[in-house]
Amino acid sequence: MKRNSRLLLALHTLGHMADDPDKIRTSADIAEHAGTNPVVVRRVLGKLREAGLLTSEKGHAGGWRLARQPNQITLADVYLALDESLIATAANEQKPDCSVEHALHRKVTSVMEEIEQSLLARLAATTIADVR
Repeated sequence: MKRNSRLLLALHTLGHMADDPDKIRTSADIAEHAGTNPVVVRRVLGKLREAGLLTSEKGHAGGWRLARQPNQITLADVYLALDESLIATAANEQKPDCSVEHALHRKVTSVMEEIEQSLLARLAATTIADVR
């Protein structure tokens, strides 16, 4: 499975923010540290802001900061804020014509959903404070 760079960027950034939760960080500073583009940073962190994990301030002295304490942000919060999923959504898939393929698809989807729930439970047990 390809590692998700959005999730890694978000977790990496939040891990650094946990060291000084009240410090404001600019998209440019985060991008430079993470080796990516500030636009990518703003897109990813914008999702975290929408989920209530970060706040942002505009202007010359603006930037990003944690909206909660690091021990109140779980890895599951980040995963869900970014709309991550191990399985494709049913809306994006075509229904197989073959009955064997259909049964196989149903079974594999069921197993993947169980794995996803297990993953979420494990991620929910770990906070940003735990990994810094």
